[in-house]
Amino acid sequence: MPVSTDEFYRIKKLPPYVFAVINEMKAKARAANLDIVDMGMGNPDGATPQPVVDKLIEAARNPRNHRYSLSRGIPNLRQAIVARYQKQYGVALDPETEAIVTIGAKDALAHLLFAIIGPGDIVVSPNPAYPIHQYGVIMAEGDACMLPMPDPATFLQGLKDLYRTSAKTPKVILISFPHNPTTQCVDLEFMREIVELARRHGSYIIHDFAYAELGFDGYRPPSILEIPGAAEHAVEIYSMTKSYNMAGWRVGFCLGNRKLIAALARIKSYLDYGIFQPIQIASIIALRECEDEPRKICHVYRSRRDVLIDGLERAGWHVPPPKGSMFVWAQIPEPFREMGSLEFAKLLMTEALVAVSPGIGFGPMGEGFVRFSLIENNHRTRQATKNIAHFFQQREASLAGSAVLQA
Repeated sequence: MPVSTDEFYRIKKLPPYVFAVINEMKAKARAANLDIVDMGMGNPDGATPQPVVDKLIEAARNPRNHRYSLSRGIPNLRQAIVARYQKQYGVALDPETEAIVTIGAKDALAHLLFAIIGPGDIVVSPNPAYPIHQYGVIMAEGDACMLPMPDPATFLQGLKDLYRTSAKTPKVILISFPHNPTTQCVDLEFMREIVELARRHGSYIIHDFAYAELGFDGYRPPSILEIPGAAEHAVEIYSMTKSYNMAGWRVGFCLGNRKLIAALARIKSYLDYGIFQPIQIASIIALRECEDEPRKICHVYRSRRDVLIDGLERAGWHVPPPKGSMFVWAQIPEPFREMGSLEFAKLLMTEALVAVSPGIGFGPMGEGFVRFSLIENNHRTRQATKNIAHFFQQREASLAGSAVLQA
């Protein structure tokens, strides 16, 4: 009789989930009644705007909304996101052919890659990166080409070099700015150069715009669709998660190039019946009536950024303040650098009671860094930096004591 196996083709392509190590340690610590300040997962802690919640309740009471919806999203929601792009970015889009509603940004990205990528197709993206940017390509049978991004200019030059030297032209350029995890930000000129490369070489562009509303100190994250002619080559993925504190609602959009939108719509028609309709109706209220909420939410993240950066500085850990996103990307202090990001993250958990994400979890080029998520309030963030400062002081005293003994 044949024996079943636990070896599954696509599962074997995925590496061990590094973040699971930290999550398990966090769960054990909390089970032991330890007060862990969790700055690991980028899971917004704020409340969804009340008018959105109220509309969800109202719509959920109507039996007409309990049936299957449309996998492409209801027309009024597509019209609402198109209207927002017109007002926010001066970009005109057709809600029928250039906009689709998705079950969050991950659904948009993973299923779009599944729709358009085949064996051997090259998808080039910066590294370190949000894991789905690399492994979504691998699961779709594509070739994930990772270029180092210590800064956007280095990535852009690497991309130009790749086009000049590669025997096979990349099918897709996959970018995301403000960037997770590095917090790197770009301007419209950077986007213009990306669009020009795609136009010249016949590539597509996917821009994951999850942190569209989170720009600080006068910085405004640009939409790639602001570049004239960009929609001939690019799609942009917009999410309600960070902009409106709607993480658990799972509402996103893919906007731009008609061929890519049609491909995503086609494959989604086989995979789902769309988001629960009351959630879509409530999302219309967010886009139409809660225009000031993204600004307020951005202010909260900026304040938390400042508290974290100031507290780390007092602890002796210098980290440049990011201009965007909901993260702080911090190089590991020199005395701890050799142990690597996973061991350092584990050390912060056990000695400082602070959970962070190890940089290695974002790809090989993330080694040497950890990522803080700005998901704790100012008081808890101060507690985290005080814990870290105390840990550093104890460590320094211990090393000084050891040196005296050895002498």
